[in-house]
Amino acid sequence: MAGKGSCPLITIQPSRGLIDEKFQITVKNLLPGQAVTLHSLTQSEDSDFWEAFGHYVSDGKGTVKVAEDVSLGGSYDGLEPMGLLWSMKPAPGSRPGLRFRKTDVCTPVVVRIAVYTGHIGDGFTEASALARAVTERSYMAPGVRRTDIRQSGVRGTLFVPLGPGPFPAVLDMWGGGGGLVEYRSALLASHGYVSLALDYYSTQVMEKSPDNDPSLGYEYFETAFTILQDHPQVASDRVALLGLCFGTAVALRVTAYSAVINPRCVVCISGSHVQPVKEPISSIRAEMQKNYYKFRCDQNNHLITRDMFLPVPPDPSKKVDVGRLKCPLLLIVGEDDQSWPTAESAEDIEKMMETAGNRHLLTTLSYPGAGHLIEPPYSPHAYASKMIVDQIKIKVTMLWGGETKLHSHAQEDSWQKILAFLDQHLYCSPGTSSHL
Repeated sequence: MAGKGSCPLITIQPSRGLIDEKFQITVKNLLPGQAVTLHSLTQSEDSDFWEAFGHYVSDGKGTVKVAEDVSLGGSYDGLEPMGLLWSMKPAPGSRPGLRFRKTDVCTPVVVRIAVYTGHIGDGFTEASALARAVTERSYMAPGVRRTDIRQSGVRGTLFVPLGPGPFPAVLDMWGGGGGLVEYRSALLASHGYVSLALDYYSTQVMEKSPDNDPSLGYEYFETAFTILQDHPQVASDRVALLGLCFGTAVALRVTAYSAVINPRCVVCISGSHVQPVKEPISSIRAEMQKNYYKFRCDQNNHLITRDMFLPVPPDPSKKVDVGRLKCPLLLIVGEDDQSWPTAESAEDIEKMMETAGNRHLLTTLSYPGAGHLIEPPYSPHAYASKMIVDQIKIKVTMLWGGETKLHSHAQEDSWQKILAFLDQHLYCSPGTSSHL
């Protein structure tokens, strides 16, 4: 009989891989029809523990295959091969308002997988595991090079794939949380793109006024784009922009109005085109502060800011003229975004482009049940987390939105389609083939 005389064994294939690469977890040498709980555990760089678990029953041979068997309960249910990653939550007793983010992209995320007898939902630290295994998930593939950029006033981090190039490139801009966020750029480089993670929200560019900056704030982004374009391993005519949240507002603005920035394509995640376009880019923050009275809280005192730009104004001076866009645009929309009015903005963008005659350049991916923070796949979903809100200068718990399962599926699907979109417009051309 399976399980008799043999110790249970967990295998994870591959045991090392990229963060967006699926793995297969198999447990062998159980009793036939044995109820077990699979549990995952990782420790963040802030020393907080995150965990997930699923309830399974072994087959007639005493085997559980997570890629083929359904979870009967736990932090996820159903057939979810990667549920032990995307359904992770802070362990009981953790600090409130946490968000899982990797700062040191040169080291992997280490995840410990254990199997326990029976269907349990707590007490994992005290319970005795039947078997354990470890997997490492990385943002940087072997050979990817990371370089700090401090050039011509620009601050960022450059990631270059293994090989001589020239490679297509992506200028990667995050949102209003500020700081230098590297993990998406590292992952893009792992897929064959030179990527520059740009720090802009915490720089002086966001403090400029029309009186001391006739470029309306474009100069900083133009310099960053030129640095990327002029890199010896970059194909200078194959550079894209990618923005999330506030980064979307910047990406649309400079693509529409800058004489220097001419991307081959643009990807915008969870953002809006609503902004005073005759004022510097920094004025977007002032506009948000002016609309602070539109902020509201839910029953848990989580801050909802999505109304700040609603209703979408008809005044053309209050939004980017997307009819000026001359390159393909991919919009990623979470329909439960509680931070920015992304769904309403996407609808208006489509109408504006239809009227202007460039609707054929637009692709919109809209995901029911997805929130604001649409990240690379298998990242734990943050429904709400603490951050310092620039408009009011205090730390609050922001409501990002999303239902965990639907949001996580949106992250996986949108990432695959972002990579396909970049491949189509940066790698593919008449007479050449995709690098995928």
